[in-house]
Amino acid sequence: MRGLLPLTAALALAACGSTGTLKPAAGEQLPAAPYGATATPGVTQLLTPTVQQRPQRTGDVMTRSRERQDDPFDLPPS
Repeated sequence: MRGLLPLTAALALAACGSTGTLKPAAGEQLPAAPYGATATPGVTQLLTPTVQQRPQRTGDVMTRSRERQDDPFDLPPS
């Protein structure tokens, strides 16, 4: 009985999500066009992250450690 309550609560929370398209609330409008833009962006454009917001991973992953090279600019404080 104790294990059934968390399972039921999790199922109820998972079922209350909306899967429809997003729209502005009744009587509301989308945000104004950004300064310098020719048109107001739509819902999908506002929700799609840019490259700066979600950068791609580079392919140069280190597979083994290497000793650092000497840095000529790593000077002690004077």
